Amino acid sequence: MTWLDRIILLLTGLTALYAIWRVYQAHQKAPKTAYVLYMVSFAVLFVAGVLLILFGYGLLASPWVVVVTTLIPLSLATGLIYDLKPEWAKGYTIFSILGFLAIALVYLGGQEQWAKFVMPIVHGIAGWTIVLVPLWAVSKGTAPGGFVLVAVGGILIGLGGIALAFLKMGKQFLFFSQEVVLTILAPLLFLMTLAYAWGFVKKLLAA
Repeated sequence: MTWLDRIILLLTGLTALYAIWRVYQAHQKAPKTAYVLYMVSFAVLFVAGVLLILFGYGLLASPWVVVVTTLIPLSLATGLIYDLKPEWAKGYTIFSILGFLAIALVYLGGQEQWAKFVMPIVHGIAGWTIVLVPLWAVSKGTAPGGFVLVAVGGILIGLGGIALAFLKMGKQFLFFSQEVVLTILAPLLFLMTLAYAWGFVKKLLAA
């Protein structure tokens, strides 16, 4: 990991902290389950960035990191459902819990041969939720246009996540070799976090 990577990851962490602060302010005014879930997602993102700065990209090989970072898309996606499609909240919460437990079982229970089935399902559903729900909300006028940036962040992390998953299975996704993935990972995380933070702040300001 280069010093430029560390600087970009530091900026990512600071952006995540800013997002937590803004969501916390909104939660203080009008408490919502969605806000708690958003803060969990940004908090895990912040901690992951700090750990990468301290220990480098080798940390990505740890099964504990794979499991814990799953909370980022799952918490964010579940928060979006609570926020914008509350009638789906109960079912989606069950999916998120079962999905998290399935990934934990696969990676911490020595069943990694099932990763190629479990990871695409869990991350795929969460990823599409993060992309489609904001687009739907903006199209219906229930969220400002800037909220589309959350969908952009979902697309960015989706590409990075797929590439990392293929590398972990010993395969390459399109042109995403290990060298390419590790070169773009820090900027990708920063752009994703910036898009999320900007999109959510736009929505909070419009509330």
